[in-house]
Amino acid sequence: MNHESLSRRELLHRSGMGFGALGLAGLIGQADGAAQAFGATSPMAAKTSQFLPKAKHVIHVFCNGGPSHVDTFDPKPVLEKFAGKKLPMDNLKTERPTGAALPSPFKFRKYGESGIEVSELFSHVAECIDDIAVIRSMNN
Repeated sequence: MNHESLSRRELLHRSGMGFGALGLAGLIGQADGAAQAFGATSPMAAKTSQFLPKAKHVIHVFCNGGPSHVDTFDPKPVLEKFAGKKLPMDNLKTERPTGAALPSPFKFRKYGESGIEVSELFSHVAECIDDIAVIRSMNN
């Protein structure tokens, strides 16, 4: 095993940038504490915990490479229409207009009384889909 020394930046990069959020949360918490000391409080501000922290270590698990939502429980039929073509987007603000639409290679079917569409990847899960909550509330 190679025990090369890592810079702080390289460690955060290799660990999926998740620890950066922890540091930011700590900094925001300190800034909020300073603001409260000067009387600048907000009713929506985070409150100081009544319990002392007990954690001494962190186990960070970064599971990169899971299946896409488009291949599992979130069918996008419009992607079939634009397969291999550029998407007609005139109002791109956060994305670059590169690449082409790539629909899921898997087939979807409605299952259960709820009629929730599930990919062929999860045929066994689909058998009990009425007992599972599928939340599709992301809008933009």
